[in-house]
Amino acid sequence: MNYHGSCHCGNIKFEVEGNIDSALSCNCSICQRKGTLLSFFPADQFTLLGSGENVGDYTFNKHVIHHKFCKICGVSPYAEGTDPKGNRTIALNIRCIENIELEKIPVNHFNGRDH
Repeated sequence: MNYHGSCHCGNIKFEVEGNIDSALSCNCSICQRKGTLLSFFPADQFTLLGSGENVGDYTFNKHVIHHKFCKICGVSPYAEGTDPKGNRTIALNIRCIENIELEKIPVNHFNGRDH
């Protein structure tokens, strides 16, 4: 399936190809504050539309996950990193996807606070 989404103001737009079978709710210091629901995709299935000039980048702790946010509205639609096997991965905030029924997606809870 092909999903489309954006930040609140629309300056960051994206599309991703794949299936969203579940989401992850993490309680680490940043995810808990942002309230993200994440679904993971190989980076080559994600396309950032437009110039990307308004995409900010934030890293913390081990500085291995690049949390992306809009410099205009502040919404965080995705993060970039690598999976345990070293593959480039996108952690997509599914709350930023258009026309998605969040209540139908099972949510798994991850204890990122203690990792």
